Amino acid sequence: MAEALLENSLKIESSYMTGNIEKTNIQLFLVILILAAAGCSGKTQKGEDNAKSGLSDTGSAVIAFMKYEHLFGKVNEGEKVGCIFTFENKGTANLVLLSVSTTCGCTVPKYDRKPVAPGKSGTLEVVFDTSGRSGIQTKTITVKSNAKTPVILLKITAEVINDNL
Repeated sequence: MAEALLENSLKIESSYMTGNIEKTNIQLFLVILILAAAGCSGKTQKGEDNAKSGLSDTGSAVIAFMKYEHLFGKVNEGEKVGCIFTFENKGTANLVLLSVSTTCGCTVPKYDRKPVAPGKSGTLEVVFDTSGRSGIQTKTITVKSNAKTPVILLKITAEVINDNL
């Protein structure tokens, strides 16, 4: 009889513990479900708040040069020749030239680092020093900006005449 009581007591305790585990699992599941639902609804609300406040995509800058290549023609060795590349910001955000580099030290770029507003134009001056050069010379100017096309290549070409050769 004592054994039967002990066996019944263990069965009751075991079923009680199993019931608590199942209850705990259900509660944990509900908490996770509530948190997930709250997280999703928060994202939707944030999107609705942005729409209500008029905030939208910040837009992007679009750089468009009037020409991408300049031909100096024939120039005498030792001359410094220059040209101006004009560009326009055809985008909806300010355009900023981040850097302008050239293929060698004989070509020097000058540009304004101030932002160019949408619809406005800017210039990039390039000076080529022909000292010590002869023949056809082609130099590449790399323009890096915050535009949709972040890297633009420009080119200058000159035929340097060296009478000393």
